[in-house]
This record gives sequence, C-alpha cells and structure tokens, in this order.
Amino acid sequence: MLDCGFSLITVGENKVPNFAWKSQQTRALKKADFESRYNYSGGTQKANGGEIVPTHAVGYATGFNNIEVIDIDLKILPTLHAQTEWWNEYISFLQDNIADFDDKFVIYKTVNNGYHIIYKCEEIGGNQKIAKLKGYSEAIIETRGKGGYCFIYDKQVSKKDYYNIQEISTKDRDVLFQCSAFYDYKEETIKAEPKEKKDYSGQKLTTWNDYNNQTSAADLISSEFSIVRILKDKYIIKRHGGTSPHSGYIYKDSNCMYLFSTGTNYPHETLLSPFAIYALNYHHGDYSAAAKELYEKGYGSRYVREIQVEKLETTINKSDLNFPLDVFPEQLQDYMLQCNATLDSSIDYMACSMLWLYSVMIGNSIQIEVKAGWKESCNLWISLVGKAGLGKTPSIDNVIFPLLKANNREIKNYIKNNEKFNHYQSLSKEEKKHSEEIKQPKKTQFIANDITLEALVDLHEENKNAVGVFKDELAGWFKDMNKYRAGSDLEFWLSTWSGKSVSMNRKTAKSSFVEKPLIPVLGGIQPSILSTFYTDENKDNGFVDRMLLSFPELEIESYNDNEMPAGLIEWYSDVTIKFYDDFKQIIKFNNDDEIEPHVAKWTPDAKIEWKRIFNKITSVQNSDDENEYMKSMLPKQKSYIPRFALILNSINAYTKGIPFDLISKDSILGAEKISDYFIAMAKKIKVDTHETNALKKVAKANENLSTKERYLAMKKSSPELSKKQAAEILNVSLRQIYKYEK
Repeated sequence: MLDCGFSLITVGENKVPNFAWKSQQTRALKKADFESRYNYSGGTQKANGGEIVPTHAVGYATGFNNIEVIDIDLKILPTLHAQTEWWNEYISFLQDNIADFDDKFVIYKTVNNGYHIIYKCEEIGGNQKIAKLKGYSEAIIETRGKGGYCFIYDKQVSKKDYYNIQEISTKDRDVLFQCSAFYDYKEETIKAEPKEKKDYSGQKLTTWNDYNNQTSAADLISSEFSIVRILKDKYIIKRHGGTSPHSGYIYKDSNCMYLFSTGTNYPHETLLSPFAIYALNYHHGDYSAAAKELYEKGYGSRYVREIQVEKLETTINKSDLNFPLDVFPEQLQDYMLQCNATLDSSIDYMACSMLWLYSVMIGNSIQIEVKAGWKESCNLWISLVGKAGLGKTPSIDNVIFPLLKANNREIKNYIKNNEKFNHYQSLSKEEKKHSEEIKQPKKTQFIANDITLEALVDLHEENKNAVGVFKDELAGWFKDMNKYRAGSDLEFWLSTWSGKSVSMNRKTAKSSFVEKPLIPVLGGIQPSILSTFYTDENKDNGFVDRMLLSFPELEIESYNDNEMPAGLIEWYSDVTIKFYDDFKQIIKFNNDDEIEPHVAKWTPDAKIEWKRIFNKITSVQNSDDENEYMKSMLPKQKSYIPRFALILNSINAYTKGIPFDLISKDSILGAEKISDYFIAMAKKIKVDTHETNALKKVAKANENLSTKERYLAMKKSSPELSKKQAAEILNVSLRQIYKYEK
C-alpha cells in the first residue's frame, strides 16, 4: 500500500493512532519506520509521560495523494433489514447518476456493517458531515478528507481494491456529493403563511391548511419539474431543461418542496408548502390575496371545533429505543440475530423475553445485596406492546421454547408419579406391606398461564424457586388490577413484585403460604388496550410504573428465503435447559425447607458505577426540566437496575466463568443500558398514549362532521399526526386517509 501511494498510520486498541501522525498527512512513512511501529508492543514513554499503547490496527491518512472517502455509518439504523434496504437504495442512486460508477470507485465494508467509498480527486475537502436522517442525531454520511484517517478493512465489495484507486473528475465528485446530500433531512421552517384573520379562520380549519391538505405539491409543479426518482421519504425532482442531475425534492410526510436550484421563480433552500407554491405562482407571493381567492373557491371551514393537543414535554434519546443487544454473551446475540434474519423475529421482543427466561431460571437461588438491609431478587414484569399480527408470540416462542419444554417435562413427571401414588393409595394394608412406599409427589411445574391466584400460590408453595407467568395476551391480567381494594389481585401482585410474603386463607381447603414469592410476568398487549390502563389510580398505586414496556417500530415483513444455520436451534435449546438444570443444583434449603438464597455483592468497581447511576436517576427526579408525569417510573428503576445486573452477572458467570456472587462492572453497566431502554420506551408510550387520547377527544368533539373533516380537525390540532394513527382512531383504512389529503 505504501508503494501504491498511501500514507499508512498505526492504531492502538483505543481506536486512535498510537504514534503522532500529523506529519504523515503530507509525508508517508518509509517502510522500515512503518514496520517498526507496526511491530511495536508498548512501553515507551511519550513526551507527556504516558506510555505508547501497542499497535492493534492499521489505517491510512486521507487527504494524502488526493485520497478522499465517503464514510457510510449504517449502525445508527435499528435493524439489519433497514441497513440493507438503505444501502441498496443509496448505491443504486449513485450508479444511476454517475457513469461507469462501478469502474471508478473502490468500496470496502466496515466491521460495523458500514461502507467506505474511496477515490482520488484533484479537488478534495476536509472532514464533513453530509447527511443526517430524520429522527437521528448522528450523521449517516460523512467524508474523510484532509486531516482525517480511515481504518483498513478486508471486505472488498467493489470490482477494484485498495491498489487500484482511480482519480475521478470534479464533476463526478460534485454529483456524488449532491446525491449524498439528498439524504439529509432539512428542518427549516415552512415559508411563512398568513396569520389567521377573522374572515378565514377563528374556530375552524384555515384556508391554507385546507388547501395544503387537499393539494399535492408534485401536481402543482408538474409543468416545470419532473419526478426522476422516488426514495423512501421523498421524491427527487428535476427542472425541465436543467443541466444539473437534480433540482430538489418533495417530502412525502409534509408534502413540501425544497429546491437547491436557483434558476426558478421559487426561493431556494426553503421549504415551500402547496399553498406557498400557489401564492408564488398566481399572486407573486401575496399570501393574503391567495388565501382570499382560495377561500372563495371553497377552501377552509367555519364549523370545525378546534381543540389544542398539548404535547408532553420530555426528552427521549432515540438511540435508547433500540434494545442494547450487546449486554448478552455473543452466542446468545448471534442466535437472536439469526432469528431476526431468517424468521423476521423482533430483536426487542426476543431480548426482553430472554431477560424473563433467565429471571425464571435463576429465581430465588441468588439475591443481590445492594447495600446492608437492601436486597433484590431478579423478579421482572415485562409487557411486549404491539398490534395484532406483528409477531409478538413467535418472537417470544423463539426464546422461551426450551423452558416450555423443560416445564412440560416437569408436568409429565408429576402426572406419572401422581398416578403411581394414587395406585399405591388404592392398595389394601396387606398389599402395601409388600410394595415399595410411594410418597405424594410435589408439583414441579414452574410456568403458568391461565391460573387462579389460589392455584398460583399453591404451585409456588411446592416450587419455591420461581413460578413464571407467561400469557400471549396480558389484557385480562391488566383488567384484574383495575380495582385496588383489600385482598384484591392488585394488592397481591404489588406484594410479590417487592418480594413480600403472600398467603391464601381458605374456609374449605388448606391455606397456602409463600415466604419469598418470585413470579416473573411476560406477555403481549395491544397499544390501544394498554392506553386504557394509564389512569390516575394506577399511577398513584405504581402498578403501571412497575411494568417494563417494549414497543418497537415494526412492520409486517415479506417472506424471505433465509434459513437458520444447521444445529443452532438445538444448541440454543440444549444450553438453556442445561442452565436451568445446573441452577437447580445450587439451590440451598434451610431446616424449614425454605430456600436460603446465595447473596451476591458488588465488586469495588461495580459499586462505584452503581452509585453514579443511582445519583444520575436522583438528579433527574429532582430536576425542574423533566416532566413530572415522567418521573413516576424512576424510583422503580432503582430496584430494577440491580435485578438486571444480577441476571446479566449470572449469565456471564455461567458462560464466562466469573464468580456468580460478585457483581462485575460489566454487569452493572449492561444493566444501566437496559434501564435506559425501558425508560425511553416508557416515555415513548406515555407520550403516544397522551396524544392518542387527546386526538380521540378531537374526533369526538367533531362527530357531527364527515370523517374527512374530523381527520383534518385532528391534523390541525396535532400537525405531526401520523396517517396510521389517524386511520386507527377514525376506524378507516390507510388508503382512505391518503384520499383525504388529495
């Protein structure tokens, strides 16, 4: 590579150059000097007193010899499917607009599923951020030029390799940058429209909003522009007779035009609504005159009851809405990724089910001592939120099926042994003298579905480690919590969540008592049903805030031909059942036949992190910036985080051989990531529920209007209203909503 014109640099374990490399931006190392750095194993003192770390990787200085790189960072997208779809769209866009693209550019795939597009050009720049997608804070397209560097990768996906980098023309580079810039989401405000006046608004739909809702920007400009490409979120347009490959685009969600071209009557680099386009075309930008004319043509309504939908102000980190899969060992990660790629199972649903699975298997066998006088067990309540048909149950089954298999084994053994016991009991005294004594077997079933509280306590009394509750649909379970009264279901479940003893006193049968209840709950629920449980009563008693909610953005996938690697399902089943069987062996019982849990404590490093995390949550609780409605979930996270850490540490102890009674730093940091995920999900669901309930009030207030007018009233009350949300509230098809907007 040195012979091919690269200036190579060496990189340490921390992903930064381990030797000073400023001079290598203009002068390449000689081979002997590079070899010396490459073979360096560490220890030399730097000028500031630190040690130079050993070399772990090799990179090259961009900008040197006119080398420039387009860096595509796909890891910001939540799924492998989304990453693949975006890359295929982007690369085909480049191939359509740059002649002989495949012969001009070198492309390598990065370890994070991203790409480097490499070329030389007479004209290059410094490091730039070119494109950020809507809803994401990190750039998806950046450049590495003067003053930058890139790692060397070995996954070549182009015809040419590092040794055949071509010099492209400045025109090809301009087109490359233009095409890349089309993926940058612009957040400029829409071209100013007239303030509401008495003639056109008041308590009704304004003329310009009505026109925007019913008019397509693409239709308005069809005599001047053509649509040359359709992307996922926008239409790419080109001016008739224009020399540039593109002139601008029209956003699908806002129906607004944005132009780069300056050779038109429209202002460039400004979002223009259909009404703004109309005003510029027919009234030279006089918005009041345009509004008056459109009002006379029938746009605008005087009969809409306007209700302002107030937003819940809170901050949600979008990256926290993706489950942090890296908290699990790599083999478990790989299994879930393969289920996602071959069976279209949701990563979020599977990962949450994995937490529940291990909480049931670990049970009361081990507790974590958070501090003297405060212990937590690994009890979790998890609700997987999603509409019917999105694959909640298959995703859950892919993870928990080994445990269901083990549970069925326990049920069959009990039935078999109970039959032997009943047969023994039917023998006469004389026959019993000549037969082996058979004692009444205990129920060892540890997963329950449809079961009364009395039967659940009976089962838990015999199986003291844990009884997991798994329901395909949690709606019935939630409904049982609606009444908070003495002896109610809610009172029982709140006690078990905290690990307080429970008992069942009966008049006609034996009473049951469980000293250390541990009943993890898992199941699915539809968002419309969940929203009905966000009541003041359930907020006050803390029931909803104890639920860990997962509500990923999912779509129904088309059939794919991908197949699960041979033997992977069997491996996963075997390793899970072995974990269950092995953990049963470590359970200790005292003289009263009660479980005596092992006690795990923080390592010194883990305790420092726990104190930091605890204080971080406390600062949010005391903050004046966070919405008070959102704060109610935070105290429960202070209990859940040690529980997550206990589960992760138990898995790592089993797979990596670390002490199971010492909670590691990695385990508490993983628990923090999981907590951040569930906090972000709870905020998202609370915001969505609040807005949905408010929009239902808007629709109800305008029930005397047509469905279209009710939709427009809802959209006026909440401009960011999604079409799917509107279709669900109004009980119409999505296609009908699109018709309302024409």
